[in-house]
Amino acid sequence: MVTWRLLQLADSAFPTGGFAHSGGLEAAAQAGEVRDLGAFTRAALWQTGFGALPLARAAWVDPGALVALDARADVFLANHVANRASRTQGEAFFSTCARVFADEAPRVAEGLCMHLAPLWGVVFRALGMSLEEAQRLLLWSTARGVLSAGVRLGLVGTYEAQRMLGALEPALDAVAGRCGSLGVEDLAQPAPLLDLFQATHDRLHSRLFQS
Repeated sequence: MVTWRLLQLADSAFPTGGFAHSGGLEAAAQAGEVRDLGAFTRAALWQTGFGALPLARAAWVDPGALVALDARADVFLANHVANRASRTQGEAFFSTCARVFADEAPRVAEGLCMHLAPLWGVVFRALGMSLEEAQRLLLWSTARGVLSAGVRLGLVGTYEAQRMLGALEPALDAVAGRCGSLGVEDLAQPAPLLDLFQATHDRLHSRLFQS
């Protein structure tokens, strides 16, 4: 059964800062390399599956390891744009949850980089959400974020983006099934071109997004 809280966390009105980021789509589009937005979104999902889900899972299983996992995320995200986006989104996500769920949100050590994936796992556990719920919402948020960026960049219309999001159900299941049990030793970048495109974001002449 879907919990009311899960719906609240999934709601686009929940201010986590994710809509300020395109996951490299803006840079790829300006380079003329987005021929199939659905394929780009599936690549972004696998990137999240191998590059974020292991950190979120490890943090959910062992919240006490947050400091080490946050440091691991900082080293893993060598692309400065992706690293900055992870820290920005992580801080926004955590601060929002701390304000909205003040009695349940966890305390974190000072000096963290505040990377999104490990914070996601720790916060979801503190809020009483299951590991599966945490992982699936992280993947779904990735897909929604990329397609939403596609709408704002004029690559697709609103209805087409929603049709594409619905059609991604098999891909979401595939990534969740393949990556849901991975540990931090399995961290990988399965879509290096996305990482390269995102790394050029700061050199774009005009930008709608932060990444």
